[in-house]
Amino acid sequence: MKDMQHAIWSYNAVVYEMNVRQLTEEGTFAAAMRHLQHLKEVGIDIIWLMPIYPIGKVERKGSLGSYYSISDYCDVNPEFGTMADFDAFVEEAHGLGMRVILDWVANHTSRDAKWLKDRPINWYERDEKGAAKVPWDWSDTAQLNYSEKGVWQGQIDAMKFWLQNHNIDGFRCDMAMLVPLEFWQEVRKELQCVKKDIFMLAEAEGVEFFNNAFDACYGWELHHSMVDVAQGKSRVWELRNKIHAQLNDYPHSSMHLSFTSNHDENSWSGSEQSRFGEALQAMTALTFVLPKALPLIYTGQEYGYDHSFAFFDKDTLPHTTANATTEFYTRLCEIKHSFSALHSADLGGSFVEIDNNAPDCLLTFVREDKAGRVVYIANLSPYKVFTDFHTGSYAGDYHNVVTGKEERLYEHTWGDMEPWSYRLLVQKY
Repeated sequence: MKDMQHAIWSYNAVVYEMNVRQLTEEGTFAAAMRHLQHLKEVGIDIIWLMPIYPIGKVERKGSLGSYYSISDYCDVNPEFGTMADFDAFVEEAHGLGMRVILDWVANHTSRDAKWLKDRPINWYERDEKGAAKVPWDWSDTAQLNYSEKGVWQGQIDAMKFWLQNHNIDGFRCDMAMLVPLEFWQEVRKELQCVKKDIFMLAEAEGVEFFNNAFDACYGWELHHSMVDVAQGKSRVWELRNKIHAQLNDYPHSSMHLSFTSNHDENSWSGSEQSRFGEALQAMTALTFVLPKALPLIYTGQEYGYDHSFAFFDKDTLPHTTANATTEFYTRLCEIKHSFSALHSADLGGSFVEIDNNAPDCLLTFVREDKAGRVVYIANLSPYKVFTDFHTGSYAGDYHNVVTGKEERLYEHTWGDMEPWSYRLLVQKY
């Protein structure tokens, strides 16, 4: 498997998952557009829009339905505004130097989708009565049939519609493992003919997705390990094993979405505060400094909003202003941008662990390249831990990103660390 080349703008990028329905009281593109300047100031580079397409009405869930029950791949949800409103949103984002990727649902459509009416009957898997099958327990959806190559081209043509006519920059592909890998390889080949620097993110995890298909995949295993450590279900060495597995088992050029929350985790598992508790800030910082990491911020996280959004109904993010959490994310985005050692995939720096005396509790490592160094020292446990480790050649004067103060890291470091405390130190050469 050859290492892939990614869009140059993606290597130091931070992704923001925008829930248009819940971001503002209006729930429209026009209202969401007013947030773009603020997101740019935080340090966002890629706006991932949850599905923006018309939602099916048959078996609709809740009052507004699921974004992922799509009735027409080539139109916008009228609740969000018009296509002209969408184009204005993309133009504004691009004018601010940000990219826009769309959420793409290839596995299924709604049960009253346009394709069910005007495409061949064999484009859908059918039951013994001839009705389109329901995938899993998603009763508001109809399963597409990927044994029919017409479906492949229909999907590709619809994706090209957004690239050619509406100037988007790529796709986050929902449940990418449910359709053939060969389909995604064909997608990439054809879409790169339209936009050479297209960016493709798979909601899937596995080495195979980097075989001429996707730029990035989800870091589910690492995320779940982080949650387990935060909840006392496992210890730090298990998290360390996941980090090394991601480093060693995947291609050098792979990128991995790194997060403490997203729309699924937030709505179905609870807010990040409820899942991570006192570990939240240390774990959030970790998502920005891990090797291969493509950090993600979900709607509301930039304000520290402690809430699990309703998925099928209106549930607006309250009006708020920048606060300490916003400043925290802004600092993390800044070091992601300014330290090339933290760039994703094969452009990032080395990852070297510092041996410590409590490997079941402490995670201590250095990211470094010829331009600078980032040191992460954390007690990822609910216990006060006496630390003792030799920093060696990494000793020196640093800026602490957390406190904003200058401090010295000594060659031999020891002393107590409070539960879930951490230091994030940076040094430019």
